[in-house]
Amino acid sequence: MTDTAAVEILADVHRGVGRILLNRPKALNALTTGMVVAIDRVLAEWEHTPLSAVMLASTSTKAFCAGGDIRTIREHSLAGDAEASELFFASEYRLNARIAEYPVPVVSLIDGLCMGGGLGLSVHGSFRVVTERAVLAMPETGIGFFPDVGASCFLPRLPGALGMYLGLTGHRLDAADALYTGLATHFVPADALEGVGDALADNPGDTVDIVLNRLAGRSPVAESGLAEVRGDVDWAFGAPSLGEIEKRLRHLDTPWAAAALAALESASPQSLEITHALLARGRQRTLRECLGAELALTRTTIRTPDFLEGVRAALVDKDRTPNWQRASLGGRTLPS
Repeated sequence: MTDTAAVEILADVHRGVGRILLNRPKALNALTTGMVVAIDRVLAEWEHTPLSAVMLASTSTKAFCAGGDIRTIREHSLAGDAEASELFFASEYRLNARIAEYPVPVVSLIDGLCMGGGLGLSVHGSFRVVTERAVLAMPETGIGFFPDVGASCFLPRLPGALGMYLGLTGHRLDAADALYTGLATHFVPADALEGVGDALADNPGDTVDIVLNRLAGRSPVAESGLAEVRGDVDWAFGAPSLGEIEKRLRHLDTPWAAAALAALESASPQSLEITHALLARGRQRTLRECLGAELALTRTTIRTPDFLEGVRAALVDKDRTPNWQRASLGGRTLPS
């Protein structure tokens, strides 16, 4: 473990509960290769330690994890360093698979932003706790990339066409939406979040579910906005092609449909095509098969003009005006 990674990841075992804290607050805990390798190493070591649960959390209230350090991946691509990018994605996906198959419950405490790679850290675990400040999203089509970290496995398995909607548009979910979709399993108020570790340690005989439900108390969670438009989501994003999705959204002519259409029109057409095809196939693949397909796609996608331009516009120059190679949906057929 590098000195930097040792500072950016804090890990200990407290009364039978393993605790891993993401500690890169200025970067909203964006994952570097060193951080990913460090977390994976800790989890591998703990597989031989008697634990009741493992807890993943953040030292910052602003973000659980804003995703992978995609700006650095762009720098690798510009420098022609494919090996460095391969190491990052292969290490990250290996960690995603380890979390999914971990022998004890993994409990993620999501307070603040949780995007992209942050969902890869949390959603594959047994329990995902959100606070009233939680914001979840897979925003990759807006930067010329595609929803990865196993998203081609977990998004198609959400109810109805919710996964296709979230993957294509990058729509941001609040706590109520996260619970409604199943991306989150429990709500705990932010001011009670620090007590989760002790509660798990104090009640080793109780299931994690019971302990978390106790902490939630009577704290109200607002109604899900997604629940209100669920019928329209399923009809529009359940369409068999991107062109038909666009057509159905125009037919609906509602504020929600207009916002969804605007999100699609601002995204990379190349990314939309990749994402639609990937999610359509993902329902029939295992998590490891999905991660393998995603890894293969990263090798070509991160070298495309849309990826370089999308990351530039969002994270480098931050002008939010990417100039995509093509201006509209439709066109190419992706290889299988």
